[in-house]
Amino acid sequence: MTPPKKRVGISGSYGGLNLGDEAILTAIIAQLRHAMPIEITVFSRDADNTRKHHAADHVVQARELSRYETIQVLKKLDLFILGGGGILYDAEAETYLREVFLAHEAGVPIMVYAVSAGPLTNPGVRSRVREGMDLVEIITVRDRQSLQLFEEIGIAREVLLTADPAVLIEPEPLSQDDLQRAEAFNPEGCLIGLSVRELGPAAPHIDIAHYHRLVANSADFLIDRFDAEVVFFPLERRNYDVQHSHGVVAQMSHAQKANVLKGEYSPGQLVSMLKYFDFAVGMRLHFLIFSALANIPFMGLPYATKISGFLEELRLETLGFENISAGQLIARIDRAWETRNELSARIDSFLQEMKNRARMNNEVVMNLLSK
Repeated sequence: MTPPKKRVGISGSYGGLNLGDEAILTAIIAQLRHAMPIEITVFSRDADNTRKHHAADHVVQARELSRYETIQVLKKLDLFILGGGGILYDAEAETYLREVFLAHEAGVPIMVYAVSAGPLTNPGVRSRVREGMDLVEIITVRDRQSLQLFEEIGIAREVLLTADPAVLIEPEPLSQDDLQRAEAFNPEGCLIGLSVRELGPAAPHIDIAHYHRLVANSADFLIDRFDAEVVFFPLERRNYDVQHSHGVVAQMSHAQKANVLKGEYSPGQLVSMLKYFDFAVGMRLHFLIFSALANIPFMGLPYATKISGFLEELRLETLGFENISAGQLIARIDRAWETRNELSARIDSFLQEMKNRARMNNEVVMNLLSK
């Protein structure tokens, strides 16, 4: 007789709001299904979007469920997963911890999966995170800075350093002809990818006008220096990335050689698209991950600890984005371009290590389900 499928719930910033989080969910589900027959429930912020784009058996509208309704869903699970992604920070941590406390009340084992933590400066939120983390079976984090922060706030549970599951995303078909029909740039020319974003509560110390000017000056330099086109990659669904991309373009002298992606693409399609590019400069973590998967050299602009943590994992230079001048940033970009072959080799070498660590997340899940 075939044993019943194990039932796993996954909760994070899911629902199509951000392609980085969608890449995380895609990778988690793929790893689970590859390992064993399994029944997956996703706690989503947009259930219809998640049903459309992910191979989940059940999807619930997490923030519209009552306490009682949430517990009824949780009681059916063999394991509840919180993560992955940068969800444990001052403004949002308590929202995501709600299901952790309810899962514990329902008697369901809990795993925290490849999260980033911080900033956590509010004493009440730090205390609540510590309380929630001490209820789980095991915690995995995707960067060393989160590991250190959990130690700092006194979390007693075992914490393992793994990696972001999005590094396991596979490219999806996207032909040059399809790209030329959908977008306004020439895939055969010199292409530089750029990623900007709203700063929000993760980086309240950075002035938006200052960062727009910095990126605009850098984009103009890239166009002048390499006769390039620059293309902005919006990963945020709610138009914030599009607005900030156009905000940068408005500051550029060579705005006619800048484009903002118009189409909607999956994470795997963006990886395929980036293979046509020569270099990338970006703020969003998953834009940098997609660039690494496409094997193109890049330079990160670390507005928050999750970016600097990722760059440190790849042994790449980090810079204080809030204090740097346009001249300093351009000099760093120029140096990165001049050493791009060495940079690509280094990224590829450490990416293989990160993929191995990312697979550890699923090994932890399998160990918990086998108990």
